[in-house]
Amino acid sequence: MNEVKSPRKPLIYYYSMVLLILVLFNFLAMPWFAQRQILEVDYGAFMDMTARHEIGQVEIQDNRILFTDRTGTQIYKTGRMVDPGLVYRLKDSGAVFSSEIIEQMSPALSFLLSWVLPIAVFVGLGQFLSKKMMEKAGGGNSLMFGMGKSNAKVYVKSSEGIRFSDVAGEDEAKENLTEIVDYLHSPEKYREIGASMPKGILLAGPPGTGKTMLAKAVAGEANVPFFSMSGSEFVEMFVGMGASKVRDLFRQAKEKAPCIVFIDEIDAIGKKRDGQIGGSDEREQTLNQLLTEMDGFEGNTGVIILAATNRPESLDPALTRPGRFDRRVPVELPDLKGREEILRVHAKKIKAAENVDFHQIARMASGASGAELANIINEAALRAVRAGRKFAVQSDLEESIEVVIAGYQKKNAILTDKEKWTVSYHEIGHALVAAKQTQSAPVRKITIIPRTSGALGYTMQVEEDNHYLMTKEEIENKIATYTGGRAAEEIVFGAISTGASNDIEQATKLARAMITRYGMSRDFDMVALETVTNRYLGGDTSLACSSETQAEVDRQVVDLVKKQHEKAAGILVENREKLDELARYLYERETMTGDEFMAILNG
Repeated sequence: MNEVKSPRKPLIYYYSMVLLILVLFNFLAMPWFAQRQILEVDYGAFMDMTARHEIGQVEIQDNRILFTDRTGTQIYKTGRMVDPGLVYRLKDSGAVFSSEIIEQMSPALSFLLSWVLPIAVFVGLGQFLSKKMMEKAGGGNSLMFGMGKSNAKVYVKSSEGIRFSDVAGEDEAKENLTEIVDYLHSPEKYREIGASMPKGILLAGPPGTGKTMLAKAVAGEANVPFFSMSGSEFVEMFVGMGASKVRDLFRQAKEKAPCIVFIDEIDAIGKKRDGQIGGSDEREQTLNQLLTEMDGFEGNTGVIILAATNRPESLDPALTRPGRFDRRVPVELPDLKGREEILRVHAKKIKAAENVDFHQIARMASGASGAELANIINEAALRAVRAGRKFAVQSDLEESIEVVIAGYQKKNAILTDKEKWTVSYHEIGHALVAAKQTQSAPVRKITIIPRTSGALGYTMQVEEDNHYLMTKEEIENKIATYTGGRAAEEIVFGAISTGASNDIEQATKLARAMITRYGMSRDFDMVALETVTNRYLGGDTSLACSSETQAEVDRQVVDLVKKQHEKAAGILVENREKLDELARYLYERETMTGDEFMAILNG
């Protein structure tokens, strides 16, 4: 959409102009006023200077004589005497007769013109300009230098804006927001029945899922102005500036109603208040002003407030209660069907082969957000260019998934022969344990090519379909698969390496979640011992139990991982011949597909 920019110049521009005028005034005008000090001498001294040819300019008046020295830096005056030959002597001495030698002004007048007048002009003009700009912006003193203005990006009506058809993979969210579009198109049918639209709608979900794009799509579908501002833009160094920006934003919205106001990352100003008495920091004042402005809206004003956050649990309850943000729309990671739709939408922007299997790519990109899927398409196009092709093919898309997951290939990282064998057995250990267990995702690819993420190799497993729930047996199988790499090193080499560090971390995390959050321990039953914070931002956890209980949890975690480690080792011992054969194949080829792996395993 077309962005409308404010034509008003900032106040600092006018202050700079005034300062420039004053500088020019001092250099050009002040010489007319600021003159040199006049020194009075007797007539005899004047006669001596004339005799020594020290007179520069001279002016003979009725009752006095004004003259300067040769350099012209000092003005003298003396009383006029009866002296008939004076003019001839002055002429012989080389003096220059002047029609007028300006006398210096009085010290008081000099001080007035040199200091008081410029300061008065500067302050007076500054106050005038400040008052005029405040009146135009309606923000009071807080709008000085433009700091109290909202600076919201305004996107006006446009027939070429983002539509719901441009947003794929979020069907539930679009369905929730379609009602808002219908209200902005036909508000009368809602008024007839007495219904009013929610004042505010909160879009909550992980980063990269398209929350901002959904908000713009609502404005594009409704064909109304769209105000966009980030929550961090309200936070200012001076107390009261953020609240002034909120007032200015809502004032503009009311003027352009019907419209949509979108506040991105609203948790920057909407965090829960700490409850301390006397707390009046800038963020809290900004939040209070936002609450007040939202209360001032009626349900039929035609102004819809949309906000996005990755941390809905951190928002103040006063902000999320009915009457302010009435509706919460989850914008979650896309499922298999959604990922395929997103890939197809972004693939329209590049040239791709007709036989590209987007369904397969969507399966391989399990857990990817919309932004990551867009990046996968772009990486595929870049890889095609590097290979000298005119369009992207299936292998480009598959490799781009690996780039997003594990980083680029490190072509200059050369493993020693021993390290290469170790990594080969390690990765085959993962794949073999996964293949020999039930309810495990099929192996798609195994590689021992180092990546920029630090991984010396990896095994990719791809789920057949959407997978939302996991049984206890499935989690235990996952833990066993994670320990398969280390188990293979122990069996084949009788030694262990640092290559299993990430496996250990993932296995421990799963085992601890089984006991503390999933209720999969007989001792603790369905008791929650751990809580998840920032569910959309990494899922940090915090224990909520005594130190004795925590020690028991640690013991059970160790026992659980150890048991699965032993199970993985048993599987590999039983299939030692296949372990050696597969590791040798991977060592020689460096990369093998899931079909190749299963052919050797079943052959």
